[in-house]
Amino acid sequence: MTLPPIMVAPNGARRRRSDHPALPETIPQTVETARACFAAGAGAIHAHVRDGEGRHVLDAGLYRELMAELAREVPGMLVQITTEAVGRYTPSEQRALVAAVRPKAVSVALREMLAEGVTPEVRGFYRDMAGAGVMVQHILYAPEELDRLGALIGAGELPGEEVQLLFVLGDYAMQGGSEPAQLDPFRAALGRFPVAADWAVCAFGRGETACMAEAFRHGGKARVGFENNLLNADGSVAADNAERVREVAALPGCPAGRAAVTG
Repeated sequence: MTLPPIMVAPNGARRRRSDHPALPETIPQTVETARACFAAGAGAIHAHVRDGEGRHVLDAGLYRELMAELAREVPGMLVQITTEAVGRYTPSEQRALVAAVRPKAVSVALREMLAEGVTPEVRGFYRDMAGAGVMVQHILYAPEELDRLGALIGAGELPGEEVQLLFVLGDYAMQGGSEPAQLDPFRAALGRFPVAADWAVCAFGRGETACMAEAFRHGGKARVGFENNLLNADGSVAADNAERVREVAALPGCPAGRAAVTG
């Protein structure tokens, strides 16, 4: 299976509604945002859930509730859950969440899941997800991480079928700082990767739109939204996540944003 060309990441783990009044925190707000972003061209949503105080949590019950609401209100939209640790969750807790929820898709930061090494539990997690048909998207913050993933796949330590990748450009510490040239080292590492892979890009700050355009030019896909950036290409603050999706969906070379998951 492959992911749609555009995935929206509407909130993330760190930003709050105080950062932007249209950033969703509750499940009803996330569902409303998903509906608008689907209409704007996003075929998938990268979903975080928050507790009653608006804090990022890896909570299986909340994820099941959100997924059920999204299936009812936006049935054509793929839901990808996150295992983001934010310095709070261990690899074991991350694996337990995915085992409990069994989503269609999940994002897993390689550096977080392998923080304690390539243990039998880690190998078993990736094998189990592959066997269950769960689309695991490997989040990679540096091209060296892509090389490491390739070495593990080449050695048979991790599954190498239907590999999904997300390249992260810029970061919070840089106050954005993303630019299209940052994709070049990832593309070079992709040329060394041992198997075919479906890849996408997310980018921090105002450079997000230009980075998405660069990804499309080279056959990649886009993850866009308030998790990483609140600004349009012209520097104006976007009204909501749907506005960010519309700008990216209008880029040259972007396939139909709502293209169904294939496979």
